[in-house]
Amino acid sequence: MSIAQTPDTSRSPTTTTTTTKTAAAPTVPLHWTPEQALAVFECLQAMRQALWVIYGTQVQQAWREQLVPDGPPPDFDPDEPF
Repeated sequence: MSIAQTPDTSRSPTTTTTTTKTAAAPTVPLHWTPEQALAVFECLQAMRQALWVIYGTQVQQAWREQLVPDGPPPDFDPDEPF
């Protein structure tokens, strides 16, 4: 998953918006110290690990379902060049 961080000029000049393709964009303060940012990062990492323990199998299945296109696979012709 790719995360793009860009300043959001429609909001306060002290915030930035992080966007992903599937999630709502949270607002991240730009005035945090590196220590504060690390504390939030560590909290999120602990949450991620806890979620994985409980929902890991279901999350993997959901990712698979998102990655597999709808419908049957395309026809395969072994004689057709790449």
